[in-house]
Amino acid sequence: MSWESQTSSDRDASQMVVFAGSASNDLTNRICKYLGVKCGQAVTSRFPDGETLIKLEDDVRGKDCFIIQSTRPPVNDNLMELLIFMDCLRRASAKRITCVIPYYGYARQDRKSEGRTPITAKLVANMIAKAGANRVLTMNLHADQIQGFFDIPLDHLTAAPVLANHFLNRDLHDAVLLSPDVGNIKFGNDFASRIGGELAVVHKRRISGDRTEAVTIVGDVKGKDVMMFDDMITTAGTVCSAAKIARDHGAERVFVAATHGVFAGPAVERLSGAELDEIVVTDTIAISPEVSSQLSNLTVLSVSDLVGEAVRRIHEHRSVSSLF
Repeated sequence: MSWESQTSSDRDASQMVVFAGSASNDLTNRICKYLGVKCGQAVTSRFPDGETLIKLEDDVRGKDCFIIQSTRPPVNDNLMELLIFMDCLRRASAKRITCVIPYYGYARQDRKSEGRTPITAKLVANMIAKAGANRVLTMNLHADQIQGFFDIPLDHLTAAPVLANHFLNRDLHDAVLLSPDVGNIKFGNDFASRIGGELAVVHKRRISGDRTEAVTIVGDVKGKDVMMFDDMITTAGTVCSAAKIARDHGAERVFVAATHGVFAGPAVERLSGAELDEIVVTDTIAISPEVSSQLSNLTVLSVSDLVGEAVRRIHEHRSVSSLF
């Protein structure tokens, strides 16, 4: 997938510096390749007591700087590195700092679920702004309202074009977009409009914090190719339960796709034992070789061109929303 780029006469590419956080090295290299720029140089050191030190090797005075870092597990370590990196850029007199967070950790703590609990997604937004970010670029937030938690400009990307394009090139038979739960219907409708096909919904109930149980399907999946889309796969309880009930209702093939492959806890074990024809995620989170070796039906798509084009447009002060 490609987007037509325009050259801005008043913005010099030499004034843009793109840095990689340690959680997003490979993705940053692909983004820099798309942009046709060299990756900014910095050294990240870990002290024996766990403290992090970052030393820039490039001059950033007066430059438009982008730091790319997913706050994936271990979330606290990667978040702290991001904050330190921004402070480093600010103290080195960067003209503007754009914080590119392909995966935003703590996104599920977006409200008080019960008394005497925090809203950590808002706390993280405050810390990012306080550390020196002038702008944030992120992708498929777990809850749209998190965009309003930031008191600085935020651009919210979706991986829907990348995921949809993958399935449009597949030989699908009577496609059905199956929403794993009622809260996911909006996401499912987005893909239904891009790919075509009917929409069905899994009615489920939550047993515990990491376990859900599908009860039935509202819609017809018998003899059809079923696709499930979600913003993330964490413990995989939801998708595996939905895949089983889809098979029980006569689905021909079952595909699952998500923007963020978190794969925490029992996720890999559950997915390897599920009847899934393909598991598709993007590289917003780096997939470890151990996970790849255990999931032979795993496909990882890159969002580097999409994020790279958004970075270019932010640098050139052009519209990001027009990408969609």
